[in-house]
Amino acid sequence: MIQRPISLYALCGSQRQASSNRRLLEALQLACPDGVTLEICNLIGELPIFNPDNEGEKTPSVVLEFAAKIGRADGLIVSCPEYAHGIPGGFKNALDWLVSRDEVPFKPLMFAHASHRGDLVLAQLTDVLQTMSLHIVEDAFLRLPVAGKSDEVQASMLREARESGLLSANLSRFARAIASRT
Repeated sequence: MIQRPISLYALCGSQRQASSNRRLLEALQLACPDGVTLEICNLIGELPIFNPDNEGEKTPSVVLEFAAKIGRADGLIVSCPEYAHGIPGGFKNALDWLVSRDEVPFKPLMFAHASHRGDLVLAQLTDVLQTMSLHIVEDAFLRLPVAGKSDEVQASMLREARESGLLSANLSRFARAIASRT
């Protein structure tokens, strides 16, 4: 049981509306246990290309909005595909905007991985996110390999994961880890 409300903000590494990563985040959103809310970020595709010359007083308003949502969240969830053995460019760009900001250090983070493969991107993200001083909660790691499946099979797998309690159990572990840090 969660003692206080926990607000989560989910970052999707794919900008496709019908991506398996987004679908996994949407399923997690539907499976939130009592006291936990989850908002899925829709700003990553709107961010301009990172340029350190545009930080400080020149920071674009969409970047400020993105950073503020991250700052208000108790924890982050990242679901990211592997593109060409790496982090998708748009997602890496979003992370670059956060590197010198104070919203992310020590923020708890959970990975939700939608593929049976993609260990290279997970390793790269772990390296980047730990460099940014995020706290990765390994006990909350979720791998549900829906990528590459038909829409119907994805929907069935995600529904089964919700109904079986798999998704809410991972979210509960993450929420408990967040609560224990405060």
